[in-house]
Amino acid sequence: KVTINYRHGLPVISLLLPTRSERCQFTVKPLVTTVGAFLQDVQREDKGIQRAEVLATDGSKVSNATLMEVLLMNDFELVLNNTAYKVSPPVKDKLSSEHATEMEDIKALVHRLFVALHLEDHQIRKERELLQKLDHLKEELLPLEQMKSRITENADAKTSRLLWVGLALMSTQGGALAWLTWWVYSWDIMEPVTYFITYGSAMAFYAYFVLTKQDYIYPDAKDRQFLHYFYRKSQSQHFNVERYNKLKEDVAEAEASLRRLRQPLHLRLPIQEINAKD
Repeated sequence: KVTINYRHGLPVISLLLPTRSERCQFTVKPLVTTVGAFLQDVQREDKGIQRAEVLATDGSKVSNATLMEVLLMNDFELVLNNTAYKVSPPVKDKLSSEHATEMEDIKALVHRLFVALHLEDHQIRKERELLQKLDHLKEELLPLEQMKSRITENADAKTSRLLWVGLALMSTQGGALAWLTWWVYSWDIMEPVTYFITYGSAMAFYAYFVLTKQDYIYPDAKDRQFLHYFYRKSQSQHFNVERYNKLKEDVAEAEASLRRLRQPLHLRLPIQEINAKD
């Protein structure tokens, strides 16, 4: 009662509608039509069908998401209401290798034509979305940038003052030792004092290493002190550093995507490779 024939390269399923007692043909597109869509078409033709499903030869139900191309590769059962119809699809003639190659070439050509016709519209739409996203991100980032600039200036000023204070203390210490050596005491008395001062400085540098796990290098120490002042000021000013960094990353990602979109030669390249070339 259920037959399948190929007409113009497409399978035509012919079956007898159970409640209407009429024979109906359904032409399906194997690469597009799913089992669920086919069953819905059958139920639309015969409103009296309450149950419609497809079973494999072992009795298991075939998913509605399965493509008809896959279903037609093997025998199956079509269940309409309480009646099961065994279906044996005919063996479709295999395409020759030359014909198959031609079909693949045609598919590739159609794909290239589709891209050529629709790529520009997609680019314009995507570019508009990215520009709107960039405007929104920059608008949200602007007050944070202004606050960060003020905090950075404050932290940099404090760090500079600390460096000048350290220079002043070292100069005072050197002058005091020279005054005590030549005008108050002799070198024999001051030599142990300078030794212990030097040893104490070495202990201080070692303590710095123990606490920070870094050597006492002046640029690194300056940066560390700057960050200390920066984060302390950020907390007092309620500046969200994590939110600021996240916005900066989003802006950089959106700008990279925009550069990639505006360069057709880079459309198929990942953003990381474009950044490396830039």
